[in-house]
Amino acid sequence: MATILHIETSTNACSVAVTEDGQCIFEQVEHGEHGAGAEKLGTMVDEALSFTDNHAIPFDAVAVSCGPGSYTGLRIGVSMAKGICYGRDLKLLAVPTLELLCVPVLLREIIAGSASADSPEPLLCPMLDARRMEVYAALYDRALKPVRPVSADIVDANTYKEYLDQRPIYFFGPGAAKCMDTINHPNAHYIDGMEPLAKWMQPLAEKRFLNGQFEDVAYFVPFYLKDFVAIKPKPLL
Repeated sequence: MATILHIETSTNACSVAVTEDGQCIFEQVEHGEHGAGAEKLGTMVDEALSFTDNHAIPFDAVAVSCGPGSYTGLRIGVSMAKGICYGRDLKLLAVPTLELLCVPVLLREIIAGSASADSPEPLLCPMLDARRMEVYAALYDRALKPVRPVSADIVDANTYKEYLDQRPIYFFGPGAAKCMDTINHPNAHYIDGMEPLAKWMQPLAEKRFLNGQFEDVAYFVPFYLKDFVAIKPKPLL
């Protein structure tokens, strides 16, 4: 088990949490429009660090939600996480935001018992709002194995039809509301009130910590920059 500082800034709900041995011992959440909550991230992190320092709790790593999500929010969150790792010589863990969104659904067993011998295992479809009728979404099974990778989808009645024709899908997250009036397939189900919060990062971050899946603090970038970094030409000598 490890003590991890978690930072989540991908949506309007900016949050910070500290987990120790699988338990959340500190949490703060700040809501703001269009990523404005991330403006208070520095204060929230300072309070988390003060809490652990006052209780003589040493950190093992910093985990940050790496997107997709708000451009500004992700940039602020990743920069903060990297700064703490440099300053305290800590390991950096990256948690994909759409996987993070699945955690409260699985922990609360919201879809438990929905499959039977006569019906296939349901899929989870976490969604983040990407403006207009677009969402960032992915499809996972209940073991969080990707069935379809992260994609920017334009939502219409047929967007997920090939999967909905085969099995139930549970849609949730900040982008799911815009689908409710558009996707009316009998296998489509909606879960309200799910948002990515730092405290839900714990099982995913701890698994990465135990498996040694650490990021390079110097070169790590959030989701929205990965393609750019991959194709950026080398500077001329």
